[in-house]
Amino acid sequence: MPSPSTIAAFAAASFILLIIPGPAVLYIVNRSVSDGREAGLAAVAGLTLGNLVHAVAAAVGLSAVLATSAAAFNTVKWLGAGYLVYVGVRTLLQPPTEIDPTQPGVSPVKSFRQGIVVNVLNPKVALFFLSFLPQFIQPELGRPGLQALVLGLVFVLIGACTDGTYSLLASALRDVLLRGRALPFVRRWVAGAVFIGLGVVAATASASSARKS
Repeated sequence: MPSPSTIAAFAAASFILLIIPGPAVLYIVNRSVSDGREAGLAAVAGLTLGNLVHAVAAAVGLSAVLATSAAAFNTVKWLGAGYLVYVGVRTLLQPPTEIDPTQPGVSPVKSFRQGIVVNVLNPKVALFFLSFLPQFIQPELGRPGLQALVLGLVFVLIGACTDGTYSLLASALRDVLLRGRALPFVRRWVAGAVFIGLGVVAATASASSARKS
């Protein structure tokens, strides 16, 4: 099991990442604005299930990697840190897409199914778990797969809360979201800076671990 301090640090970092609007949040906002609160919350449920699939897959995968080689595990950590920086730079360079409330309406059931597909088939979600989770795994505590699963579930639960909040706010503030420009600004500049910062922190942590081993 991860230590309480590790869980707290992971939860704090996950919360920061999850409140930054990304593809999943954009989908939630679109559904909530276009089709109402019920469809928006159904989308949240689908996205949460998709996150759970990736969390379980990451736990199994990281456990297998560490069982094979500690060097391979460290390689995954370094690649993950580099990926976070790459995502941050790419986010800064690409203008975000606008909210499109004119998409055809969908039922809550279809919104739920689409939410699952959006996350399960999104390679960025899988890469996020493989780049973010390893930074908080402590091999010396044993059972890395269980550690990864616990942390993954923490991420899923926090994501369900933040996504649900976005859905409730989007459905209540429809007119404001359509007129405002704050969401595109946050999605580009704030999100890009946060990803780069996390990548640098992850790389520093990986380097410190390597010097101690």
